[in-house]
Amino acid sequence: MPDPRDDVVGIAANEPRTPTFHVNSQPQVWRAGLTLIDVVRESGASEGNVATALNGRFVSRTERHSTFVQPGDAVLLFAAIVGG
Repeated sequence: MPDPRDDVVGIAANEPRTPTFHVNSQPQVWRAGLTLIDVVRESGASEGNVATALNGRFVSRTERHSTFVQPGDAVLLFAAIVGG
């Protein structure tokens, strides 16, 4: 199990540590109340042209508003593929 201390940033031992999460493997500063739709909008991606996954689980467009991002989470934004 990962150490939760790995999901914070801070250089000095006495520096306040800031919780983080990752978007496409890039660390981001987490804040309370952050939803997946916030992450999509802040990334600059088109809401209708991007698919989302949270910790390896696909999240539909309708679930993005009610899906909260937590420290240590891994968000994946990727091009939606249509077809079959």
